[in-house]
Amino acid sequence: MGSRFRNRYVLLADVLLIAISALGSYVLRLEIGEDFFRFYFQGALWLLGVSLVIKPLVYYWFGLYRRLWVYASIDELKLIATAVTVASLLVSGLVIGLFWLQVIGPGFPRSVLAIDWLLSLLLVGGARFSLRILAESSAPPRYGQLNKVLIIGAGSAGALVVKEMQKTRQVNLQPVAFLDDDPAKQGHSLLGVPVVGMLTDLARVLDEQPVDEVIIAIPTAPGRVVRLVADVCRLKGVPFRTMPGLYELLGGRVSVSRLREVDITDLLRRELTATDDSLLGERLGGRRVLVTGAGGSIGRELCRQIARWNPQELILLGHGENSIFESLLELRENNPTIKITPIIADVRDDVRIESVFLQLRPQVVFHAAAHKHVPLMQTNIEEAVLNNVLGTRCIVEAAIRHNAEHMVLISTDKAVSPSNVYGATKRLAEMIVLDAARQSGKSLTVVRFGNVLGSRGSIIPIFKHQIASGGPVTVTHPGMRRYFMTIPEAVHLVLQAAAMGQGGETFVLNMGQPVRILDLAEDLIRLSGLEPGRDIEIVFTGVRPGEKLNEVLWEPSAQTLKTSHPDIYRLDNEESRSGEVFRKSVRVLIEHARASRSPEILDLLDELVPGAAVRGGPLQEDVTSVV
Repeated sequence: MGSRFRNRYVLLADVLLIAISALGSYVLRLEIGEDFFRFYFQGALWLLGVSLVIKPLVYYWFGLYRRLWVYASIDELKLIATAVTVASLLVSGLVIGLFWLQVIGPGFPRSVLAIDWLLSLLLVGGARFSLRILAESSAPPRYGQLNKVLIIGAGSAGALVVKEMQKTRQVNLQPVAFLDDDPAKQGHSLLGVPVVGMLTDLARVLDEQPVDEVIIAIPTAPGRVVRLVADVCRLKGVPFRTMPGLYELLGGRVSVSRLREVDITDLLRRELTATDDSLLGERLGGRRVLVTGAGGSIGRELCRQIARWNPQELILLGHGENSIFESLLELRENNPTIKITPIIADVRDDVRIESVFLQLRPQVVFHAAAHKHVPLMQTNIEEAVLNNVLGTRCIVEAAIRHNAEHMVLISTDKAVSPSNVYGATKRLAEMIVLDAARQSGKSLTVVRFGNVLGSRGSIIPIFKHQIASGGPVTVTHPGMRRYFMTIPEAVHLVLQAAAMGQGGETFVLNMGQPVRILDLAEDLIRLSGLEPGRDIEIVFTGVRPGEKLNEVLWEPSAQTLKTSHPDIYRLDNEESRSGEVFRKSVRVLIEHARASRSPEILDLLDELVPGAAVRGGPLQEDVTSVV
């Protein structure tokens, strides 16, 4: 209501400014005197009348009365210029037509139309931007001591953060300098804040200048840059924060409110790879997209990023009502124009899944629902089979029956030569998808990757809880290594791979170099402001049943082929089973699970899954090497 009230005054001001512009154009063009009233006054009145009718209507049509001008920017300036130009062209056309029809007398200098356009642009634009100037000058005063901030990165993100600090006085942050590795920016200023050096100058600048906080404002900064800043700041005792990485900012905006503490995910960021998103837009835009496991970490992030492509409908399917409800609230708040449908269902319930597909007719399916915790699945073998194998089969069969255009299975590196029940059931899920793709000719695809950082129940939240409790932090083995990737980056690459899939492929994400779990624990302790071994003890507990010291993303016999994306590979010649004999074995496995015949399940998993050693658990030398 307040904005409407204020825009009424803007409209009244425009009427006055239009009159000033129309009459002022004559004043600037001619001398006011007896000749003016004799020859030109009628033309001036016609220009005034036509302008007062046409210009407010055009301004309204362009939305000049539906904006909060206290936040006016370059985009609004472009809009004003366009609206004023269109309005002036319409006024000029009508007035010239009246002149040729001799409705307006001979005293009509055409140059006043150009002057009127220029005056309108200056007056209408100036009036609106004066509202922003007044708003900024009347901002509430800063209270308390100002924290002097050093900004890492003098790019567009850094400029936005500085603007936000300068505008939002309540945050009590004062940008004092930039550091940037671009030689062209050295010695220059951005928004009145000088660029005083490169990133390697951080320690020197912190010694020479009074800095209360360092902010990393480079969404594309790789982990080595974040780590360098974190190490120097920790050494100098200066607090540091960062803006989220680029994948986290998808669909969001940069602001001071998005700044957060540097997290372990920031230290493992990788170099940004340029991608062509046109194929992804074609695959998801305007489609009905179903995500199973939509309440989980991967499933929810899939939904977030899929929503960017404006699907016709986004269907959230999950077994836990609370997690689906939380996902629904977040997605509806951030994507009010997208139809989002929550479905509470168990992927193992073929009758329920059939009704969902029959009613909603999803065109693209992402199957992320799975039981994933290795130790839990070692002691709940039947559940692992029913959820990960039977559930996948139900989704695959429903997708084929109802002519889904594409289906993607989210898989794991633990599916390669698995030594645990979880990995074996996920490899069987892969084999079911690939067998169905060969049999049906449909576009069913597997995307396999390693661990993701920060997912529910994963190692990072466990370490954080142990650190908050004062320790100790428990690590199974000093040589334990895993591939890690942030959830947003993994999901971004999953979608890229999904866009490439034509059916029957197994895509593997480039996970970078494996990370020692011990190094991960030490980094987390240091990020908490503590020192490993001194403030927080690290205890080695031994390799658990079903664990391997090192995971691999494909078998040695498999061949990796490059794709159009440098971080996505396609596997070829990887051992897999298919055909009626395989499908019959899967049915027998499911019967064993329903009958709770665990020994038979383990025997059949080792028989069916290539390279599996589910009964064997970890290798003996892995166990004896625990210190």
